[in-house]
Amino acid sequence: MNETKAWETQTSRAGTAKTQKGKTGVQRNYKDTVFRMIFREKENLLSLYNALNGTAYEETDALEITTLENAVYMNYKNDISFVFDFELLLYEHQSTCNPNMPLRDLIYVTRVLQNRIKDENLYSKSLIRIPTPRFVVFYNGTDFQPEQQVLYLSDAFEKKQDDPALELSVIVYNINLGYNHELLDACRLLKEYAQYVAQVRAYAEKLPLSEAVEKAVDDCIKNDILAKFLAKNRAEAIAVSIFEYDEEKHMKSERKEWREIGYREGREDGLAVGREEGIVTGREEGSDTLARLLQSLTAAGKSEEIDRVLHDSNYRKQLLSDYFQKENT
Repeated sequence: MNETKAWETQTSRAGTAKTQKGKTGVQRNYKDTVFRMIFREKENLLSLYNALNGTAYEETDALEITTLENAVYMNYKNDISFVFDFELLLYEHQSTCNPNMPLRDLIYVTRVLQNRIKDENLYSKSLIRIPTPRFVVFYNGTDFQPEQQVLYLSDAFEKKQDDPALELSVIVYNINLGYNHELLDACRLLKEYAQYVAQVRAYAEKLPLSEAVEKAVDDCIKNDILAKFLAKNRAEAIAVSIFEYDEEKHMKSERKEWREIGYREGREDGLAVGREEGIVTGREEGSDTLARLLQSLTAAGKSEEIDRVLHDSNYRKQLLSDYFQKENT
């Protein structure tokens, strides 16, 4: 199989992420984050559950993952959902404030329950039992947010009611360092994740983004912060972190580090190829295309390709060329 065909196979599996014209935000068909990568493992997820509930469960056999992996709604998926101890838990991670989280969770939980009861007879005289839903958001953005807050679906209702017929509440925990000490201390992985994010942001203030992420990863491994996870998933974690940070900046219209990286690394490769194809006319398009390329490779789990794209300019140019053609056919 030649490299062009191989690339087409990768992107068809991953789903090609595209940027809408006229908008600066990056739209993705696949959503992954370092947070999701860490806590999709049952043992890690159970440790987070224990920290939130003051429990000490050790066996993961009864923990059933129900995360929506295939059903996509408005270009996003839920981060983590699972059933445990007669509860249906939906955990979301966010780096930007989103007052629509109760509405999103309503969509998520409906789809999860639909899958769960698909073989049940809703018209039966017997009551169909369902696990008790609970909704949690872990926030680690740079905008100020309180230590904890509760968002309600009824806040979105155009007509307010004292006792709404439909309600859904979401508790939001600020997991930045300095907030919710007890929670972070109770879950080592959550605390180390917060430390990792803080390290990336600190280095990104003074270094190009790709260098900042790589240096943060190296330092965290050296200092036993997410060391096992980062050593095992180094390439994927770097690519995901770059994209996460870029998306956060798009949302806030803040610092310019990532576009500088995209310009510098894509100027001779992505922009040149794009101009040859008559596609790219400016610097930002090249940056966004490089970001989407990294995200598609991450979605396909192509760690070797990610590492080569980051460090091999000839290989990066070839994949960008194939990617430009794929996006514009």
